Amino acid sequence: QVQVAESGGGWVQPGGSLRLSCAASGGSIVNMYVLSWYRQAPGKERELVASITSAGTVLYADSVEDRFTISSDNAKNTVDLQMNALKEEDTAVYYCALDQDWGQGTQVTVSS
Repeated sequence: QVQVAESGGGWVQPGGSLRLSCAASGGSIVNMYVLSWYRQAPGKERELVASITSAGTVLYADSVEDRFTISSDNAKNTVDLQMNALKEEDTAVYYCALDQDWGQGTQVTVSS
């Protein structure tokens, strides 16, 4: 089983930026099919934010299109999520999912 660990969450003002990182151990992301970031806001269901497949297909939720960028680094065995122009509605716990393995999540709070 692959261990997944997120980092980089925190508090930021609206319009600011954060970069989340997801580190995999016990397995290589090169061998994985789908690398994803999800989020869950209080009182809401977990939703897909962005994903990238082994074929290079990238998918974004409509709400983050043009603001967030997902990327993977095979050498570092990490999957990052660059988040720009953050809005209060982006506040949520962000989870990294590498195929069927999930991390514990990292809190992102956007407020003034």
